Amino acid sequence: MTITLLVWSGLLLLNVVMTGILDSLASKIDISVYFSLDAPEPAIKDFQQKIQQLSQVADTEYISRDEAIDVFKDKHSGDSTLVASLQELGSNPFEASLNIRAKETGQYGSIADFIDKTEFKNIISKINFAENKTAIERLSHIISVTRQSGLVLSLIMAFIAILVAFNTVRLAIYSSREEISVMKLVGASNWFVRGPFIMEGTLHGVFSSFFALSVMIPALGVIGPRFNSFLPEINLISYFYGNIWQIVLLQTAAGVALGVFSSLIAIRRYLKV
Repeated sequence: MTITLLVWSGLLLLNVVMTGILDSLASKIDISVYFSLDAPEPAIKDFQQKIQQLSQVADTEYISRDEAIDVFKDKHSGDSTLVASLQELGSNPFEASLNIRAKETGQYGSIADFIDKTEFKNIISKINFAENKTAIERLSHIISVTRQSGLVLSLIMAFIAILVAFNTVRLAIYSSREEISVMKLVGASNWFVRGPFIMEGTLHGVFSSFFALSVMIPALGVIGPRFNSFLPEINLISYFYGNIWQIVLLQTAAGVALGVFSSLIAIRRYLKV
């Protein structure tokens, strides 16, 4: 049961880490719509306003032609030949663009479909959704697989913990069979006989939660700094201590629920009173 609670707590922290990583990756993925050089800015603004009204869209960022060339110059300021070549053109070759970020990675497809059917297609020169589509699909797949794998592993460990607690209570019932017979002879009620075994399951859950916590704290002390150096935006230690009471209560409640549930199954199966 301690191992089960450790796995559950580990999956909770893993979910925090994966959510942070996936959110970081998701923030770097968007759809960029490029407009033709002669596209009037009022029409582009109208297009942006219409896109922003979509429920799937989180935010948009408009980059004008002047901003695009300024960004290019700043990025290549050390390359004098490239900057000089750009100045020799005598005109701005960069297109205005609109970066669109969805609320969820799975919504980019519907946004791209909407753009394909919009009446503003005559001012659009390029949409880079096809280029980002593979990355978007892979990210969505990672999110789905991570959640499903965590759920399956949790169910497997819960089943194992129930079996172990079930067998422990079953053995306790068997070893106490003579005492149970005496208690029934002197008039003990059924729940008076069952109570100690239910309490045993409860104590299994409480102590398992304590043992799991005593392992997690030093483990986080070792693992936490390594995560911080690798992923500065994710602080496992701060998250753990900031939510320690919720984690302890959830862990203890899960342990007690497993213990009591296992005890009730064993009592119903083996305790004939």
